[in-house]
Amino acid sequence: MKKETIALHAGYEKDEQKTMAVPIYMTTAYAFDSAEHAANLFALKELGNIYTRIGNPTTDVFEKRFAALEGGVAALATSSGMAAINYSILNLCETGDNIIAANQLYGGTVTLFTHTLKRLGIEARMFDVHKPELIEKLIDEKTKAIFFESITNPSIDVPDFEKIVAIAKKHNILTIVDNTVATPILCNPIEYGVDVVVHSTSKYTTGQGLALGGIIVEAESAKEKIKNNSRYNHFNEPDASYHGLVYSDTPFPPFILRARLSLLRDMGSAPSPFNSWLFIQGLEHLNLRIKQHSQSALEIAKWLKNHPKVKRVNYPLLEGDKNYENAKKYLKGGASGLLSFEVESFEEAKKIADSVKIFSRVVNIGDSKSIITHPASTTHQQLSAEELELAGVSEGLIRLSIGLEVVEDLIADLEQAME
Repeated sequence: MKKETIALHAGYEKDEQKTMAVPIYMTTAYAFDSAEHAANLFALKELGNIYTRIGNPTTDVFEKRFAALEGGVAALATSSGMAAINYSILNLCETGDNIIAANQLYGGTVTLFTHTLKRLGIEARMFDVHKPELIEKLIDEKTKAIFFESITNPSIDVPDFEKIVAIAKKHNILTIVDNTVATPILCNPIEYGVDVVVHSTSKYTTGQGLALGGIIVEAESAKEKIKNNSRYNHFNEPDASYHGLVYSDTPFPPFILRARLSLLRDMGSAPSPFNSWLFIQGLEHLNLRIKQHSQSALEIAKWLKNHPKVKRVNYPLLEGDKNYENAKKYLKGGASGLLSFEVESFEEAKKIADSVKIFSRVVNIGDSKSIITHPASTTHQQLSAEELELAGVSEGLIRLSIGLEVVEDLIADLEQAME
């Protein structure tokens, strides 16, 4: 099936009520047929619902649908995008391990990697996405993952997937890509050999800023790397907390299985069934929305490029952009609605942000309504001057999330704000 059809039908087998819309199963727990039935479910001898912290029928449809859109074999929904990123790392790492991560990442991800995980004894070693050849120098026997974004936020870079994946395969290391900005409509990292994909579904998936959520998708290749790999012994040895289960020996995708039975069970960042239902609604028209976001963003990027107050515009499908070739190679049908541009100073950026009338001063992205953000003072405020430079965030950088308004109205708003 094509993506448009998958987004409407995948993962839902109509229940006995034959409802066309996926029902919202707003419940915390489920009744067991007998004590033996309950025991079998907990021992994984039977599959079924136990408790909504571990799984829920509405969320199950959302997970299956999203996995199908990404070309994965299984998915796990979480309560936020940051929870998805956190679980994707904690599923692989313990104290003394390290990950290799791109400098060009969302500010919250950088803080998680370089501060919070650091306190847990997990080191983040950073690389420039435009110099993937330097990754090998950072790898040792304790390296558990290589993490990057398909379209970086807010520097709007597009990495060379194949070069990074080739290095990861050489050393038998899992790759994790945050595909939030591109969405599964414009990019499927799994097609290029990526093992795990994460998303903040709070962004383009819902499309209206209605609900927090995240999701992790596992590729078939993840099991191949995990099985009998000494880097990931905890997948290949009995888990004492789950009846001696060996995750890589089951018929289920091991990365998602362990994330669900260990991390989600113990840490509890489970999504609300209502939020999962909202994400299902968003997926149904994501294809239409992301194409309009992309088309409008490109038009605005072209207009900004010719504005006398703009020093630089970052948009991958803008001819002459340093990411143009990678964008043409890895993105299909557009480059999403996120762009950034640089003006002379912090004061000028602040004036523009304060003068817009249609754009809202908000730190979200992927909304149907257009958003303006000054990253250096908000989403990336916690970074040092050196970290800001490495992330491609100057004091005069402005990030725009282009919504679904008429593009001429958005250009007129920017024009009056930049007078």
